[in-house]
Amino acid sequence: MSSERSSLINTRPPGLVDVLDRILDKGLVIAGDIKVSLANVELLTLQIRLLVCSIDKAEQIGLNWWRYDTNLTMRAERAEAENLELRERLTELEREIRKLGAGGSTAGTREKASVTNYRTPKAGAPRKPMGKRRP
Repeated sequence: MSSERSSLINTRPPGLVDVLDRILDKGLVIAGDIKVSLANVELLTLQIRLLVCSIDKAEQIGLNWWRYDTNLTMRAERAEAENLELRERLTELEREIRKLGAGGSTAGTREKASVTNYRTPKAGAPRKPMGKRRP
């Protein structure tokens, strides 16, 4: 009876983790075509090719384009450098505005009022002004 129980425990249906592990280990290819036609006139054709596998498996079968794609490797470094440069520039401009405002000149007051205060966005988020512009 104990051998029956152990065989029942070992033959459980695979869970999500088991299925994902097998898919990533072996790979999964999904291919299909979708065609939209109206009165026997083809309006749209979508060809779908999808490969789901682990990075190790992709490299085994000769897929490693992400290592050499400049959009994926260099863009992040360039964006970080540009972000740092813009933050430094913003800090410098804020210092100049404070100096002009502290001098009491009317021109400095106008410049300070026309600058919109921006907060630093998260990576990939568009910049949004925090306050309204004053005339």
